[in-house]
Amino acid sequence: MAQSTKGFSQIRTITFDCYGTLINWEAGILGALRPILTAQGVQMDDAEILAMYGEIEVEAEAGEFHPYREVLRNVVRGFGERLGFAPTVAQQDSLPDSLGSWRPFPDTVSALQQLRPKFQLGIISNVDDDLFASTAPQLQTKFDFVVTAGQARAYKPSPKIFNLAQQRITTPASEWLHAGQSVYHDVIPAKALGITTVWVNRPSVRPGGAVKLAAGTPDAEVHSVQELANLLL
Repeated sequence: MAQSTKGFSQIRTITFDCYGTLINWEAGILGALRPILTAQGVQMDDAEILAMYGEIEVEAEAGEFHPYREVLRNVVRGFGERLGFAPTVAQQDSLPDSLGSWRPFPDTVSALQQLRPKFQLGIISNVDDDLFASTAPQLQTKFDFVVTAGQARAYKPSPKIFNLAQQRITTPASEWLHAGQSVYHDVIPAKALGITTVWVNRPSVRPGGAVKLAAGTPDAEVHSVQELANLLL
């Protein structure tokens, strides 16, 4: 684990990316997309699927804002366009419909419950409110606030979603830590706003997982939320 604990003693608020950081979204993505690809006779390994997902999702989130449910439908359509098939409506819906069944990483709930008594906790997620509501019960944690792309009408790495979170946080940026699995979506934009950042570098079959690869310098790197809790407590 690479880390620098400078300033961590001042942290009062921790915000988390959700999918990829708290929720095992790679398993969810692969579980939803693999049956579609298999039905079309497409052979791709997990790393190839995740890389293509990351590319298409960024494209689907660019430009005029669309709800995340539609972004996920566009991801399925994007796979079809690149691989030469036309997904059915049911196949397009299957990815967003599966999101509520995506499970937390094994360490997530315990680590959040350890952090809960000492810190104000929040979520900053590229998702719709109703989709996060389907996930929230699995996290078994009371969050002080939840900020979504649907509320900000912008997707990370846009600063708009972080600015909206900042309006709801009672502590200054110097006492705020943001933890996320994506350097592109979380570390770089949060760092630009003066927020302490931790890269939750979850193990993956592909470096960076299902997100666009980017170079950034977090204040610390961990490989699980439990490791983050151990660092802070």
